[in-house]
Amino acid sequence: MRKGIFALAAVGLLATSSVAACGDDSGSDSSGGGTGSNASAGKVGIILPDTKSSQRWGTDDPKFLKAAFDAAGVPVEIQNAQGDKTQFQTIADGMISSGVKVLMIVNLDSGTGKAVLEKAKKAGIATIDYDRLTLSGGADYYVSFDNVKVGELQGQGLVDCLTEKKYTKPVVAELNGSPTDNNATLFAQGYDSVLNPKYADGTYAKGPNQPVPDWDNAQAGTIFEQMLTSNKNIKGVLAANDGLGNAVISVLKKNKLNGQVPVTGQDATVQGLQNILAGDQCMTVYKAIKKEADAASELAIALAKQQKPTTATGTTKDPESGKDVPSVLLDPESITKDTVKKVIDDGFVTKDAVCTADFAKACTDAGIS
Repeated sequence: MRKGIFALAAVGLLATSSVAACGDDSGSDSSGGGTGSNASAGKVGIILPDTKSSQRWGTDDPKFLKAAFDAAGVPVEIQNAQGDKTQFQTIADGMISSGVKVLMIVNLDSGTGKAVLEKAKKAGIATIDYDRLTLSGGADYYVSFDNVKVGELQGQGLVDCLTEKKYTKPVVAELNGSPTDNNATLFAQGYDSVLNPKYADGTYAKGPNQPVPDWDNAQAGTIFEQMLTSNKNIKGVLAANDGLGNAVISVLKKNKLNGQVPVTGQDATVQGLQNILAGDQCMTVYKAIKKEADAASELAIALAKQQKPTTATGTTKDPESGKDVPSVLLDPESITKDTVKKVIDDGFVTKDAVCTADFAKACTDAGIS
């Protein structure tokens, strides 16, 4: 896991969770080091969702976001709701009351996110949906990856791995992301566009298909264990991210099926990459989080300085409201054993984190030196 210090701090009676990135023990407030016009920039508030569903929310995003705002000399407050919807709203209320000029959120669900965005807009605060679109939320901007493409890469990755296994009419199980996360819907749209034709023509048999509430990895393990118990012939698993994929792999290991049943993932986590090197995971999807954080920061910094952003050149249609949201959508990339090295070379994860003693030989075999 990449270096990054994540601290929880109870703030008075509100007990909000403050994420201090990059070893900033004084808290998540950052006044930046800028001078001149930068000094007059308004403060930016950022609310991240949790630290359980993916390592990125506890380490990567706060680190990259804080670095971008510090470099621009723009004050920023980064907090994490720790999966608690009430806390999410409490944090937002505090940021709005403190006079932030821009509010960037990763919603826990669209209902909570919408309520927060509406309060911010009433207060004249510019709003950004980060990574997840808040349905009917009316955010001014949206920054994410092309999430349908993420799913397409997962679906094609599973097809490639099943083809390599030379299975005949394999049963494929799908372990989808949280039903309250619009991204999970988009991922499924992408991988189902690849898999559904295979089911329709009889190349594959459609097995159990179930969402995982809140992307909870423990629940994912329980769900997949039930899937495997009811259908011993599962030969492939479309798992929507690396955490869910690892939960699947843990169950497969107990049944001595790991390596025999291809499993997908997403996020290029250290654990996911190690599972790929070990031959237990088929692929993952690499989303260069620094690029996403930098794109969102660039938008927020312009808004904080009361400038018109120029980077949101695309649009995303909100499927509920029908409105087009000005957007920055970045390209994801499929990663297999042959390309794990790229993720390390990019500095997204370190060789030391991935190539521990248990994976040293696999790293060497993969050309990671």
